[in-house]
Amino acid sequence: MDSSRAHSMDRSDPIVLTGIGCVLPGTSDVHAFWNHISTGTSQVTRLEKSAFAAAGLPVHAAAQLGDFDPATRLPHLLPAHAAKYDRSILATMAAVSDALEDAGIARGQIPQDRMSIVQSSSRGPLSWWRETITADPEQNPYEGKATAMFRGLPGCPATLAAIDVGAGGLVTTLSSACVGGHHAIGLALRELRSGSADVVLAGGHEFPIVPEVARCYLGLGDGVLSPEREDPASAVRPYDRDRRGFALGEGAMTLCLERESSARARGARIYSRILGHRALNEAHHATSMDLVGDVTASVVAGVLDDAGRKPEEIGYVCGHGTATRYNDIAESRALRRLLPRHDDADLPPHGSNKPIYGHTFGMAGIINVAATSLMLHHQRLAPTANHRTPDPECDYDHVAEGPRDTAFDLAVSLSFAFGSQTSVIALEHA
Repeated sequence: MDSSRAHSMDRSDPIVLTGIGCVLPGTSDVHAFWNHISTGTSQVTRLEKSAFAAAGLPVHAAAQLGDFDPATRLPHLLPAHAAKYDRSILATMAAVSDALEDAGIARGQIPQDRMSIVQSSSRGPLSWWRETITADPEQNPYEGKATAMFRGLPGCPATLAAIDVGAGGLVTTLSSACVGGHHAIGLALRELRSGSADVVLAGGHEFPIVPEVARCYLGLGDGVLSPEREDPASAVRPYDRDRRGFALGEGAMTLCLERESSARARGARIYSRILGHRALNEAHHATSMDLVGDVTASVVAGVLDDAGRKPEEIGYVCGHGTATRYNDIAESRALRRLLPRHDDADLPPHGSNKPIYGHTFGMAGIINVAATSLMLHHQRLAPTANHRTPDPECDYDHVAEGPRDTAFDLAVSLSFAFGSQTSVIALEHA
């Protein structure tokens, strides 16, 4: 057994999630987040950006953050500084700050060199670049201004958040499409298990609601980006026969991770243990994934084996759940491959939160882990909203009836991405 594998199996001091900070549509804190997730209350609304209508795009629903008031969310930030930053920076700073506060960690309590920040964003500050590139050079508000350096770099939300909270360890931003959130958590686990940090703030920030991103997904054909117009809240229908694709979502979310011994010593509330992370690239096809289910099943089995757990012990699977045909059936087939001796009625519950916050790409894995951790903490499964008529290939338990109180202590979170990427995180009740 190689040393890295042996280290990953060391559970003598588990990594735990103690704080959740979120700046999401209709969601100002972890309590609102849990209320929306646990009740299946969608934050997908009618798309308000005129650029979509002007471009004639058949996109009418999205999970939109709306107005963000830095004076309210970051009261300690000087207005002169806030004026230099764009929404993605300010939202990330607020999510990072709130994660620390939710964990009960005061500013300055952790030595600077012992606190790190790892963020994920699939595309960076798209809105700023769009405005800058299309602006009249004579009227460009950023021309010749140093603030453009802040607004244009995808890593600035993490570095400016680090300055704000005093994080002097590793500060970096990953870009791995829709598995980036999981990768950020995976890197955080390595930092903590190696002893390089005592606290890691792992998160994501994504603001993809621009016509250019919509065109990318519309170019893949029908059934990828939902065209729902009449009832935006029902736009995303995972594992459903009548699925029509996903809606775009935006915002920022950060998780506070630390070793359990430290959390217990200061009497912290623990949402969940993060048992492990495994990532795999099929190195096969740029846009499609294994539809048989063997690859995903093997990654899930591997991360559970690292943690000394078995697939039969899984009490919930938080799916990537994009409400696209290939994603839905691939997840379902993987679950059957993972548990080949189980009838469909005996497979663990399998859900998606994409109907609530849309598809947030590089932040999606962060939302998954936050939602699953809260389910473990409250011992309540969140429903898969808008799931009414199962696709025959996905006809098993998706918690469609509403929130469900239950006793379970093991869950997994799934993420997939273009580039044939698969990522799995295992979580445990603490």
